Amino acid sequence: MPLTDAAVRNAKPGEKPTRLFDGGGLYLEISTAGGKWWRLKYRFNGKEKRISLGVYPAIGLKDARERRDKAKKELAKGVDPGEARKAQKAATLDRAANSFEVIAREWFARQKPGWASGHADKIIQRLEKDVFPWLGGRPVAEIAAPELLTVLRRIEERGAHDTAHRALQNCGQVFRYAVATGRAERDPSGDLRGALPPVKHEHYAAITDPVKMGELLRAIDGFQGTFIVKCALLLAPMLFVRPGELRLAEWSGFNLEKAEWRYLVTKTKTEHLVPLPTQAVAILRELHALTGQRQHVFPGRDPHKPMSGAAINAALRRMGYDTRTEITGHGFRAMARTILHEELQVKPEVIEHQLAHRVPDTLGTAYNRTKFLKERRTMMQQWADYLVCMKQGAQVIPLPAQG
Repeated sequence: MPLTDAAVRNAKPGEKPTRLFDGGGLYLEISTAGGKWWRLKYRFNGKEKRISLGVYPAIGLKDARERRDKAKKELAKGVDPGEARKAQKAATLDRAANSFEVIAREWFARQKPGWASGHADKIIQRLEKDVFPWLGGRPVAEIAAPELLTVLRRIEERGAHDTAHRALQNCGQVFRYAVATGRAERDPSGDLRGALPPVKHEHYAAITDPVKMGELLRAIDGFQGTFIVKCALLLAPMLFVRPGELRLAEWSGFNLEKAEWRYLVTKTKTEHLVPLPTQAVAILRELHALTGQRQHVFPGRDPHKPMSGAAINAALRRMGYDTRTEITGHGFRAMARTILHEELQVKPEVIEHQLAHRVPDTLGTAYNRTKFLKERRTMMQQWADYLVCMKQGAQVIPLPAQG
């Protein structure tokens, strides 16, 4: 007799596992603990086999019968439903193993050792926030250009146009890695070339007028904040390194006798050398008396950690400067690059090497910490002297251009 919902619901466990048959090979197996499983008994190539059709009550009598009928149709076509399930499960596992997120995290893990920590953090956060929620579970080989574009449009809608372009670039890198490792056949991101409107990049706010620069230097000289932050402010325009590199400076990298500072460029992980003008050495010697026994030149509230990344900009705002439109910590680099070239006639390649920018030479060397070292020493002292004159409001006569 076919089973009824009431019979299934009221079935009680016995001392041994019991079976209630519904017909067509479908039966309900009841364990001694009371668990109820739907089973299907069938024959394939002369052999008796069984497969599970689910657990009651998650799978009711009606659902179990539908699953039985589906299996019967497969048998009628010469397909073993048990083997078909195994193949489907394997395919599902394979799709999960080759999902966009799995491939992206694998690519990220391989690339991360060669990146600065800040750069790596931005990439993985961008993927986790803007890409994985929509594409993470999709098989990487099945993602098409329109689906990727939908994700990028979602980023654009909140006004993050630059992030959308960067997300497209990162996705393209993931797809190309998938192609290279045999998990995809092509990179769909290439089909989106021109689909996103170009981004107008804004430069860091910087003061490049000598008169206004003198006003800024006098404001720094009169800064009423902590001595540590004031020293950082005094050195920022003089050494014009990246703000993060100044903030993270460690005493172990300084040789005040040789007037040199060596450190690893966070962006490229290459060694860089900064010749120190006499004014910088004087500031550092004075600061050494306060922080010289610590790791960081500019420690923060926690003496074991460097000062906050917002300290320089906060100090500039405290002095009345708008860090969005007038000057920012990073803007000291643009200030030095512009005035050194236009006012002091220093050769651009010398300035670029001191900025630790990529400047390939005839041998293809992108970075060379000792290139133009003699000229750079002269330039750094000339620049520091120039800043002193500007702060005092004196007129500076440029030296002859370096040969």
